[in-house]
Amino acid sequence: MLAKDDLYSKAQLALRNGNDKEEIWVAYKGVIYDVGDSKLWRNGQHYEHWAGQDLTDELKDAPHTNKVFAKFNIIGHLY
Repeated sequence: MLAKDDLYSKAQLALRNGNDKEEIWVAYKGVIYDVGDSKLWRNGQHYEHWAGQDLTDELKDAPHTNKVFAKFNIIGHLY
């Protein structure tokens, strides 16, 4: 079972967009990842994708698989 600190709302995730707070987080399939160390996510944007969002629906047409998230630290989960 997850600790309460591991759970974040979509509103809390939205603040981690690289502008409102320094953190740059994205969610995918309910898991929140810290993508702030990636040079591809500078300023909270990666191509047409924005940080602070659940990207599950957007990444269906991505040119990479979901294995791309394996290199990022897991922050928690969306509730």
